[in-house]
Amino acid sequence: MKSLDQKEWRYRVLDVSIATLALIISAPVLLFIMLIIKLSDIKAPVFFKQSRIGKDQKPFYMYKFRSMVVDAEKQKADLLAQNEVAGCMFKMKEDPRITKIGKILRKTSLDEFPQLLNVLQGHMSVVGPRPPLPDEVADYTSYDKLRLLVKPGCTGLWQVSGRNNLSFKEMVELDLRYIKNRSLRFNFVILMKTWRELTGKGSGI
Repeated sequence: MKSLDQKEWRYRVLDVSIATLALIISAPVLLFIMLIIKLSDIKAPVFFKQSRIGKDQKPFYMYKFRSMVVDAEKQKADLLAQNEVAGCMFKMKEDPRITKIGKILRKTSLDEFPQLLNVLQGHMSVVGPRPPLPDEVADYTSYDKLRLLVKPGCTGLWQVSGRNNLSFKEMVELDLRYIKNRSLRFNFVILMKTWRELTGKGSGI
């Protein structure tokens, strides 16, 4: 147990170091994004807070830049029939709830940056499985729940493996593959692939 704790401590040090450095370097860009979102709708919030399920099925609030209309959650029920992903996950390539600014933020993955705050809080890791919604987990099988054995991540093996073209089942298999082979080296490989995607040198995340 001691060696396991020491290993997890190393992951934590890496998470805090990367999250802190990323927030400091990107601060001017993030402040600009906040300003643009606020000016687009003065009365609407800049950040979007949503309940997600983390390690060991513990709930937490995940933060993102708001990329959808304010009542997006209420509109979701009317769009479920148009879900383009089989399984316990909702995805629409042309989601009508996404704002004009939101489309740019999502295409560049800039809407995800506030999740670094979740990393500092200890709810998420820089690398890990996608954090699922409570209603998604409610439909999980015992096998699907194995992906909740580690902290969810800002990026992960699924995100750098063509996430928009993968089914829920394929996502689960990638997450379990990551958990089985999880290491600091593997995390760095995924981070490098993520960087390539963000800079336009990959296939797109």
